[in-house]
Amino acid sequence: MRYIALDTETTGLKVEAGNKLIEIGCLEIIDRTLTGKEFHKYINPEREIEESATRVHGMKWSDLEKYPVFNDVAQEFCDFIKGSVLIIHNAKFDLGFLNSELTCCELPNVESCTKGVIDSLSLARRVHPGKKNSLDALCSRYSVDNSIRTLHGALLDSSLLAKVYLAMTRGQEKLDIQNRSNKSVCSQKKQSSDKKEILVNKASTLENEAHKLYLLRMKKDCEDKVLWDTS
Repeated sequence: MRYIALDTETTGLKVEAGNKLIEIGCLEIIDRTLTGKEFHKYINPEREIEESATRVHGMKWSDLEKYPVFNDVAQEFCDFIKGSVLIIHNAKFDLGFLNSELTCCELPNVESCTKGVIDSLSLARRVHPGKKNSLDALCSRYSVDNSIRTLHGALLDSSLLAKVYLAMTRGQEKLDIQNRSNKSVCSQKKQSSDKKEILVNKASTLENEAHKLYLLRMKKDCEDKVLWDTS
């Protein structure tokens, strides 16, 4: 199965207020491995960016005016995600913006192009109920290095998301699978070479009789038939 870790940045939080996409970052995962294949675009939103959003990702409209509008990259985006399963942190937010843009381009929505969407935030809340499950919190929990994430960025965040998702669905805290696998094989070999004959210490006749008397006393205390009674 082909998976795509996806993240977006926007001009503001509310798509219904006319906010637009300014960046899309996608990374391909096949056989639980990042392949290096990516889709990354900055987008001219043709509108100002809210100050609160700029504080998150550091971008202003003047930084993006040289880039194409979404309509110019929409088909390429759809081709890249086609037939894949998307992994998105807080999927409702990103899908709202993506589908709004695709509708304006008269293209099918994301769900129609893909085989499904995994919301990693919902997954994290099931795996870690009652804990913080932001991307930063998950990076810390799974020892994923996010030290360069001073600002949000779609490609950077999709990379962190991919690593966190793989760790979270693998049932372990780190990503060093190869090292652990090698250690496991070595450990099994060592255990095989260290095997010794198992000694069985059987109960004596006196111990068997004492056990039978103990079971008889237990039987008297029970009002119903007991499981060990073969009489």
